[in-house]
Amino acid sequence: MHVVEGHIIDIVRRKIFPGAISIENGRITSIESKADVPDKFILPGFIDSHIHIESSMLTPYEFAKSAVVHGTVATVSDPHEIANVCGMEGIQYMIENARHAAIKIFFGAPSCVPATAFENAGAVIGPTDVQKLLSSPDIWYLSEMMNYPGVLNKDAGVMAKIQAAIKAGKPIDGHSPGLRGNEAKTYISAGIQTDHECVSLEEAIEKVSLGMRILIREGSAAKNFEALHPLIADHPQKVMFCSDDKHPDDLIEGHINQLVKRALKLGYDLFDVLQIACLNPVKHYNLPVGTLQVGDPADFIVVGDTQDWPVLATYINGVAVYENKAVRIPAYQASCINQFADINIREEDLRVKAVDEVQAVIEAIDGSLITEKQWCRLPVRDGFFVADPSKDILKICVVNRYVSGTLPAVGWITGFGMQEAAIASTVAHDSHNLICIGTDDGLMLEAMELLIESKGGLSCVTKTTKMHLPLPVAGL
Repeated sequence: MHVVEGHIIDIVRRKIFPGAISIENGRITSIESKADVPDKFILPGFIDSHIHIESSMLTPYEFAKSAVVHGTVATVSDPHEIANVCGMEGIQYMIENARHAAIKIFFGAPSCVPATAFENAGAVIGPTDVQKLLSSPDIWYLSEMMNYPGVLNKDAGVMAKIQAAIKAGKPIDGHSPGLRGNEAKTYISAGIQTDHECVSLEEAIEKVSLGMRILIREGSAAKNFEALHPLIADHPQKVMFCSDDKHPDDLIEGHINQLVKRALKLGYDLFDVLQIACLNPVKHYNLPVGTLQVGDPADFIVVGDTQDWPVLATYINGVAVYENKAVRIPAYQASCINQFADINIREEDLRVKAVDEVQAVIEAIDGSLITEKQWCRLPVRDGFFVADPSKDILKICVVNRYVSGTLPAVGWITGFGMQEAAIASTVAHDSHNLICIGTDDGLMLEAMELLIESKGGLSCVTKTTKMHLPLPVAGL
C-alpha cells in the first residue's frame, strides 16, 4: 500500500481538507482526514478533451513524456491526421504506441477521411470501417464530424457513420464553425454532442441552449479562450477545455494547466474551473479515469500551491510517472509508418503563365484558421507570373504525395512576410500532402526536394541556409 498526504481538493464535494490517500493495486482504497500534512495539494489530473496528438509532431509515447510534467493524466484524441495518411493502419499504430505512454489516451473513430472531396488524401475510411472501429474497446467515440454540409443534407455515408456511433452507444463529436439557427438545430438533432469550433460567445451560448457541450479551445493555431471564457461561470456543467492542435514548442511551456491558471486569475470559481478541466470529460466520454474518489483508479496530481500550480507529481493508476522533476516512463522504441510515393518535381512545373490580368491570392491571417481572398496584379517575367515579396505575395504549391507523377497545384498567398526564402511541410491539414511557400521557384524546389528525400517533414531554405526536420512517422 502507498499513501500520499496533502491538502485534498475534492471537486465532487467541492471542499478542500487535509488528508491521506491510500493506494493499492492502482486504485484508491481510502481517503481519510488527517491533521498534520505536507503543504501541498492533491487533486484529479487535467484532461485535454479534444486533441490531435499528431499535431505535436510526437508519437503518443513521446507526447505523454511532455504532458505529464504539466499534470495531464488523459486525453481524448482524434487520430484523424495519421488516418488521412495511412488509413486504418495509422489508427492502429496510434493505439499500439499509446499502450506504452504514461497517460491514458482515448481514441475516436475518424469520421472524415478524406476531410473534403477537393483534396487527395492517402486513405478512405468509410461507414463500414467506422462501424468496425466503434465496435472496438480501443475506440471511445466518433471523432469530429467536420462534414456539417453532409449532415444538413443527410448524406447517406455521413448519416451511416453517425448511426453507427448511436448504435454503439458512443458519443459523437462535432465541428461546425459559425453554424447557427435552424442549421445548428438540424446538425445537433442528428446526435452530435460537442463543438470545439465556436468563435463567438453568442454562437456558443446558442449551441449550449440546443444541448451541446462546448469545448473551449486554446491551441497553437486556433485560440478561443478569450472569446468563450464567460461560459465557465454560466455553464460549468457544459464546458470542457481542449487544445485541438498543440505544437511541440508550446507543449514544453504548458498544457491544460495553463487554461486553469488563466481562468482562476480571471476570478472564476476554483471548483467550477477544476470541474471543467478534470471531471467533465470523464463524465461525457465515460472514461475510466480517476476523479479522486474511493474505488477510482489512482489518477491524480500533486501541486505546490493553487496560485501558480507547479506540478510536483503526476500519478497514473497509482504509479508516479512524474515526480521530483523527473519523468518516470519505461523506455520504448517505436517503429515508423508512412505513405509517400516517388515524386519528381521540376522547376518548370511551378510556373504560372501570365494569361489573366489579376490572380486570386489567399490571405493567411495570423492566429486564425480562417483565410480571406484578395485579387492582385502580379509581376510578369518571361511570360510567367512571379511572386512579389515587396508586397508580401508569395507562391504556394501543393503536391499529391500519395500518387507518383502528379503535377503541383500552384497559387498565391500573402501573410508570411518572407523576402528571400521557401518553407515546405508535409504537416498540411487535413490530407497532409507536400505543401510549399516561397519567394522563387528555385528555393521552393530545394525545400521540397529535402522532404521528398526524407519522405516527409519540415524544411526551410534561403540563399545561404538549408534547415530540415525529418518526420519519419507518416510525415507528421
